[in-house]
Amino acid sequence: MYILIVEDEPKVADFLKRGLAEEGWQVDAAADGETALSMIQAGSYDVIALDIMLPGRDGLSVLRTLRNQGHNEPVLLLTARDAVPDRVMGLKSGADDYLVKPFAFEELLARLDALVRRRTGSYQDILKAGDLELDTIQHSVRRADQHINLTTLEFRLLEYLMRNKGRVLSRIDIEESIWGMNDEPDSNVVDVYINHLRKKIDKPFNKPLIHTIRGFGYKVEQSDEY
Repeated sequence: MYILIVEDEPKVADFLKRGLAEEGWQVDAAADGETALSMIQAGSYDVIALDIMLPGRDGLSVLRTLRNQGHNEPVLLLTARDAVPDRVMGLKSGADDYLVKPFAFEELLARLDALVRRRTGSYQDILKAGDLELDTIQHSVRRADQHINLTTLEFRLLEYLMRNKGRVLSRIDIEESIWGMNDEPDSNVVDVYINHLRKKIDKPFNKPLIHTIRGFGYKVEQSDEY
């Protein structure tokens, strides 16, 4: 997932960048409104975390400009202003959610995940494929009632596959969604992580759920036999 953090306090911005990167997000950052506008107009983000108090053009001005230009990326406003009129002003300017500083990182992450799910229409908290179950809230995976330990990137890859179960996903689709990469023919990172997942998800069990479609990519196939 791609996120742009617009925050002028270096320590806060660095904390958010490191925390989100550890959770598998692809993170860009801007320290002022003009830079943020240029980055959004030039790129594509799944969600934007936007501080209101910025040098020069403030966050609300950035938000209004984006909405007037037709940008519909989900925007989470970050601000120390917690009065009701301030929240109302932010939402009326086009924000999708509002988080008051100081905040817990876990709450920020949950709100960002919710905004991305809302945009993609993927509201399910528990995803299933055959006897495989992934809980997006508890960040847990079970198959045949056995708990499976996954790294953060393995979890995000499996979640992406399961949200698109039955659909063939190309390596480029997976790279852009999980790692934020462009097409790199010499890179085998997708194949490596698919193999990691297979060792944990498929090999200990009788029936594989992760399938290779030669020349196209990968998919998680839901079976009617369960």
